Amino acid sequence: MNILDEIIAHKHKEVASQIELYPVKLLEKSQYFETPCLSLERYLLRPDKSGIIAEIKRKSPSKGDINPYVSIERTSIGYMQAGASAISVLTDKNYFGGKTEDLMTARKYNYCPILRKDFTVDEYQVIEAKSIGADAILLIAAALEPARLKELAAFARTFGLEVLLEVRDKEELDTSLNEHVTVVGVNNRNLKDFVTDVNQSYEMAKHIPVGMTKISESGISNPQTLLELKEAGYNGFLIGETFMTSSRPERAAMEFIREFKHLLEHKQEVAL
Repeated sequence: MNILDEIIAHKHKEVASQIELYPVKLLEKSQYFETPCLSLERYLLRPDKSGIIAEIKRKSPSKGDINPYVSIERTSIGYMQAGASAISVLTDKNYFGGKTEDLMTARKYNYCPILRKDFTVDEYQVIEAKSIGADAILLIAAALEPARLKELAAFARTFGLEVLLEVRDKEELDTSLNEHVTVVGVNNRNLKDFVTDVNQSYEMAKHIPVGMTKISESGISNPQTLLELKEAGYNGFLIGETFMTSSRPERAAMEFIREFKHLLEHKQEVAL
């Protein structure tokens, strides 16, 4: 059993436990349940933003502790002030050290799209995402059969939640893409062995249909790489560890985005 299979098996048990503790009827009483969702896709395409989805991640299976005592309030606010287009919050506890309260804290202090980053395998998690203030959820092709992924995507859309479909290769893209998905993310990290290679995004760029909002995920540590990914057709970039390994992730994000914008402006001047 690889690490992804282990995570998914544990997630099914976790969901069953959550359903007993917090029934759907209780989730539906949340103050966020009737609040309209913000569009992740729209914010990614805004010219005044960076296209970066800045992630809050306490730890990972491959790296162990990254920033276990991060201030969600300070970091999330700082990410938005730095010019991020959206925030991603890891809510998986067992493998990533997250919790639903982290996303609720980010929601409390920010008016921007928030992606719930977790391993969604059940409709209950979709309802839970809406109840804690998420605007979008992640569906991982490697973790779900195509028919099941389509069911969950359709269910999410009934709540106004956007879906970020995460794929690794052309086969996953071809079998999992459906009419309920408008945002596709290419994960440069193989979830089965955690090997990371940004070239995966360059390889996949030509396969993602025209009109789809494209995101490159993981392994991005240099602002210059963002320029190259934009040239390849990517609209967004999910960045976590590059920021989170700093004691002040929001400052790392601000410096990164400032340099990226400087490189972008220089490129545009040269083009003129």
